[in-house]
Amino acid sequence: QVQLVESGGGLVQPGGSLRLSCVLSGSTLSRYTVAWFRQAPGKEREYIAATREFTNARYYTDSVKGRFTISRDNAKNTVDLQMNSLKSEDTAVYYCAAARSLIVSSLSQEDKYPHWGQGTQVTVSS
Repeated sequence: QVQLVESGGGLVQPGGSLRLSCVLSGSTLSRYTVAWFRQAPGKEREYIAATREFTNARYYTDSVKGRFTISRDNAKNTVDLQMNSLKSEDTAVYYCAAARSLIVSSLSQEDKYPHWGQGTQVTVSS
């Protein structure tokens, strides 16, 4: 059974950085596309970034390009999200999700991901 556990959230000032981690257990990370989503209070969950199985190609939504970096370590079954130049609008619960055999056009569709973590809170505030 695939399980995902996020960590690394917390309180940070605007302009600061955080690094989130997502550990996958119960299977082999290299077989999965892993994405990060976030949900701010009162808003729908939104896609942020993804790293594809086998190719390790990386994809980002426009609002985080140049600020966030997704990376994976298949040996450690871990996917990280390095977040720099954080803004108040980045405040949300951040989730990682995993799926197999996703095409690029499906990466942002949360209903394509059968496996989800419990989320970690990120608060950007002075």
